[in-house]
Amino acid sequence: MFKVLQLNPFESEQACLIIGVKDLPKKFGGSLEVLDDMLSGALTEMVKNGELSAKRNVLTSVPTLGKLPVRRLLFVGLGKEKQLTFPLLKEAFGFAFKQIKEWKLPSAGIALDTFVTETIQKVDAAFALSEALPLSTYTFPGYKQQSNEPEKFIEKMTVFTEAMSEEITEALHTGFVLGKATNSARTLVNTPGNLLTATDLAAYASKLADQYKFQLEILEKEEMEKLGMGAFLAVNKGSEQPPKMIVLSYQGKQEWQDVIGLVGKGVTFDTGGYSLKPKDGIVGMKTDMGGAASVLGAMEAIGELRPEQNVIAVIPATDNMISGAALKPDDVITSLSGKTIEVLNTDAEGRLVLADAMTYAKQHGANYLIDVATLTGGVIVALGSDKTGALTNHEALFEQVLEASFEADEFIWRLPYTEKDKERIRNSRVADLNNSPGREGHAIMGGGFVGEFAEETPWVHLDIAGTAVQKGETALGSAGATGVMVRTLALFVDAFEPIPSKK
Repeated sequence: MFKVLQLNPFESEQACLIIGVKDLPKKFGGSLEVLDDMLSGALTEMVKNGELSAKRNVLTSVPTLGKLPVRRLLFVGLGKEKQLTFPLLKEAFGFAFKQIKEWKLPSAGIALDTFVTETIQKVDAAFALSEALPLSTYTFPGYKQQSNEPEKFIEKMTVFTEAMSEEITEALHTGFVLGKATNSARTLVNTPGNLLTATDLAAYASKLADQYKFQLEILEKEEMEKLGMGAFLAVNKGSEQPPKMIVLSYQGKQEWQDVIGLVGKGVTFDTGGYSLKPKDGIVGMKTDMGGAASVLGAMEAIGELRPEQNVIAVIPATDNMISGAALKPDDVITSLSGKTIEVLNTDAEGRLVLADAMTYAKQHGANYLIDVATLTGGVIVALGSDKTGALTNHEALFEQVLEASFEADEFIWRLPYTEKDKERIRNSRVADLNNSPGREGHAIMGGGFVGEFAEETPWVHLDIAGTAVQKGETALGSAGATGVMVRTLALFVDAFEPIPSKK
């Protein structure tokens, strides 16, 4: 995909060359002065006439009319240099790549050094462009009848720089891997529930295992019954589709220790059960397996990057349907951990499937747990649709997750989790826990319930109910699934530092 060349970008044959512009002066200097001279002062005239702008995300296309080997220049406005940040740079690249895709160009060049500032180094710029390329050009193909004209994709990017380095090459590779893995998660979430059942999700995980040499375990219903996964199986009772407990293991260390457990909610469609969702609320519930998609996307990135870590991914996959056998409000069920649960709301099913998955991850040796789930509408009420809510029982672990989220530019906000919250979750006259203590602090109650099954294991909960999908198109994605938390999880795993246990 990427080719790095230590050449003058203006003297290489390209269909298009992407150039960053910031703080445009009346007279050019450096490489842009050379380019202006090659174009007989055309750029200077364009600045005077207001035809070339450095305003953020403004694109200016300039045909070279045979004066250069490059046929077309695409200038990308970056705004004021001192105000340019890494996320803004990635956004600018996104707009540029969308334009290249619209032109149906299979390849283009990038003058990397024109995107460098005092605070953004070449390696940063390389990472930003390589991640932005797959993210910005992603589209879900859908199921409409297609025309005979084949869709054209960007197949090759030539990166020009004055000084090459292994770090630049590595950054290009890593960013592209993260972007592609995020797109894989997006496609899973965008797929309709009738075409992505628990069985389909298990088949997808099996392909990942084959490709990246992961250890694979898929528990069938009969095996789960023998183990006593009563919480997970209760959600599946109304379904005609068999449940699957999917386990992928990646061993990057010689010894199976300091194991990171990634647990993703895999409810492939959620009717709410007998606590039935309204007609407006039930549309879009194919996305209720967004947590599973995030974990699978992260495992794809881990398989590509091969960090020296140990990771186990556990995904409880089922739909939540209604039938004569379905789970009912007031039922009492027994989880794999032995804890009993009074079911007050069958639409609070995600926390039930996660309960047994958390326990199973611990039984496989997970020393740290991170669960990802489209868990509650309450997190959207509290934080909106652009912030992922978090709970934790361990400060040091949460700090590492938070640091990874900063690097991925995926906003996380920690919610409080107190002893009084735990008392509400444990408030049942007939069982150890109740699955729906009320609307107050809904996101905290949902996440806190999952935390009951982490127990003393360091744990972070990520509620992506608001961030798993977006309504409109952005520079780095189309409307629909976002693939949120794939990059955060992958970067967290890659940089993870084991936490000394308290004695």
